[in-house]
Order: sequence, then C-alpha cells, then structure tokens
Amino acid sequence: MKAVEKVMRAAPVIPVLVVEDVAHARTIAEALVAGGLPVLEVTLRTDSALDVIREMAKVEGAIVGAGTVLNPDDLARAQDAGATFIVSPGLTKKLAKAAEAADIALLPGVANAGDIMRGLDLGLRHFKFFPAVTSGGIPALKSLLGPFGKIAICPTGGVTQATAADWLAIPQVLCVGGSWLVPAGAPDGDAIRAAAEAAAGVAR
Repeated sequence: MKAVEKVMRAAPVIPVLVVEDVAHARTIAEALVAGGLPVLEVTLRTDSALDVIREMAKVEGAIVGAGTVLNPDDLARAQDAGATFIVSPGLTKKLAKAAEAADIALLPGVANAGDIMRGLDLGLRHFKFFPAVTSGGIPALKSLLGPFGKIAICPTGGVTQATAADWLAIPQVLCVGGSWLVPAGAPDGDAIRAAAEAAAGVAR
C-alpha cells in the first residue's frame, strides 16, 4: 500500500487545521489523537504553521502533514518541520516531481476531469476533491468516478459532520477533510476530543 493511501485509511476524517498560535498546537493534537483522529493536516495559512507542525509531530500517535502546499519550496519547508505528508489545493508537475524526489506522500487537489488526467499522467492515483461542495458536490464526484473509477479520493471543502457519511458511502472515497473540528481561538481540549470521537465514528 502506498504511503498516501495509508494516511487516507488511518481515519475517516482528516482534520484541516488553521492554527494561529503555536502554544495551542499540543492541546489540539492531543485531543484529536485521543478522539481517534491521528492524521492532522496543518495548513500553511499562518505564520506559525511550520512551528505548529513541529509541535504536533511530538505528540505520540500523531501523523502530521502540511496543507495549502503550493510549490516545491513550501514542500521542502514543511518536510523540514516534520510533515510526513503533503496536501495541495491543486496539482502542478513541479510539485508532483518535488514530492517524488523528496519521497513524501502527496495528496493533490483536483476539481475536474482534466485535473485528474494530468495527475494520472504523473503516476498519481490518490487525490483531494477540492473544493468539494462548490465543485458540484456528490453528484459531480460520482460523475467523475465513472471514467476514473480506480482513483482514491478525499473530498475537502464544505464537508461537515452531518454530510461526511454521505461522501464516505462512495467506494472510492477513503476519507474526508474537515475544518469543523477545531474552532478558532483558544482550544477546548474536551470539546475537540468529543468532536473527534464523533467524526471517528462516521461509517465508511
């Protein structure tokens, strides 16, 4: 099994995290892992993101990756910080080749047939469907999976606790990405753990 598929199969939901304060990193990571969600995507949308990755990588059981990776430089910085997988909103040849050279799992974003075909040409089979809801939602994904039935998908963008099971009912969907698990501001560990437990219990 490819490294990226192991990441995707580790839990039904990958928390998509925007963390402004590195001091919050450990509390968030510990609560999510304790709640049954070990795979953590830290988006590179804040100045603290790389330090957050470093802190979360110290938490036992955490599988920490970087999201919003846009180019090879982002990838290198994230990997140096301890990221073990990379998530991108889109797909470029440069980024795919950089991930291959760095021997790090890549989950690139796709939104249409052309995106998927370019990924297949690069030897990729695992993709993030993004932005999932505004790209047509479940009907659009099912239509794409007609000609591309052998790919594996992680829908992200607009997925909620209430809709996660509907996405996961699609055989090619191995997991979903969710930003609902950790609200902005100082983290409430108990509340995050409870949200993680609910998400971890979603059937797939």
